[in-house]
Amino acid sequence: MDWYGYLVWAIPIGVGLLAQIVKFIIFSVRNGWQFEYIFTHGHMPSAHTAFATALLVSIGHFEGVHSGAFAVTVGLAFLIIDDAVRIRMHLGDQGRYLNMLVEQLNLSKEQFPRLKERVGHRVSEVIAGGIFGVVFTTLAIFLFQ
Repeated sequence: MDWYGYLVWAIPIGVGLLAQIVKFIIFSVRNGWQFEYIFTHGHMPSAHTAFATALLVSIGHFEGVHSGAFAVTVGLAFLIIDDAVRIRMHLGDQGRYLNMLVEQLNLSKEQFPRLKERVGHRVSEVIAGGIFGVVFTTLAIFLFQ
């Protein structure tokens, strides 16, 4: 079987992993080396968005923009990007409110540990992830042709 056919899914996976590595490096430069944050959520760039846009570009290139697979990928990309920005930001807001409530009521910190308040992405992080996904997928397609 021709290895070229595997690029349609291998490139987006590679781009998503590369975005996660870049995110970890940027996070480590800003906050110090913390290996447990290798798969941290939030921060710059959005690896979810990079993967979704990489998959979109890859499917569009290999299958065509008039295919059913491309249409499904557009819907999937919208869901992933919406989750990265809006839905997970609401989770962070809830975490912040619950942490404030635990402090104001002087509840046990052992029984009610502090929740993570930064779960989602800022819009700039999602835009950076989208650009990252499109650029590196286009570059990979160009290199493998």
